Amino acid sequence: MKKVPGRKTDVADSEWLAQLARFGLLRGSFIPPVDLRELRLVSRYRQKLVAQLAGEKNRLHKLLDDAGVKLGAVVSDIDGVAARALVKGLIVGRSAAELVQSRGALKVAPDVLQASLDGELSARHRLVLEAALKHMAFLEEQIDALDRTLIAAMKPYERAWKLLQTIPGLDEISSAMILIEIGDQMSRFGNAARLASWAALCPGNNESAGKRKSGRIRRGNPVVRALLCEVANAARHTKSVFRKKHDSLALRRGHKRTIVALAHKLLRTI
Repeated sequence: MKKVPGRKTDVADSEWLAQLARFGLLRGSFIPPVDLRELRLVSRYRQKLVAQLAGEKNRLHKLLDDAGVKLGAVVSDIDGVAARALVKGLIVGRSAAELVQSRGALKVAPDVLQASLDGELSARHRLVLEAALKHMAFLEEQIDALDRTLIAAMKPYERAWKLLQTIPGLDEISSAMILIEIGDQMSRFGNAARLASWAALCPGNNESAGKRKSGRIRRGNPVVRALLCEVANAARHTKSVFRKKHDSLALRRGHKRTIVALAHKLLRTI
């Protein structure tokens, strides 16, 4: 929608919008049905819990570094089963030599692992580490319960939900959360370009006096954008067209812009 040439003020824009609305020339906003609106409460709360869980993992890593325990430097995932067992052993006061003997499936040289565990954990370090582990376990239980609720709620939308899972990078939960945000009737948006514009994942159109300026994306639906960027990071590791697109763009545009471009492509594919 563009304003006709002439007087340009906010009042004039408001009058122009009112006139277009009276003649029915404005498309209505996307309002999902009641069931999806209620499911949004569950899915968005799950996102908050996942963010809290990531914060607790970072806090755990920081506490270990503060105590001189460099476990994160020798294991690929400090939140893995074997690494978490080592942290629990440190909390109860076991020595580094004892923990190396029961290191589980960690493919790390014993002397390197023992050196990484040889720190100075005080009683206060142990107190906060134990509280962080308990909070992480609680958050994981809550997230699992919400996941079961979301999967059970997909029965009325099972066909669309299954189709979404055929796209590289999308699993059961991410497919359910995207379906909850955009619905299962794509006819509401008209075409793929309008859907991408609604989610503000399409390139920006900032032009003045015939000169093309910044192509930065607008502020659209932040939930959809965050979900699709996560999916794009997963899709770039698959043997698909998304990986080829990532490899071709990353060198020229950088990682972050490439992920937004992949998210745009994923949304148009959906």
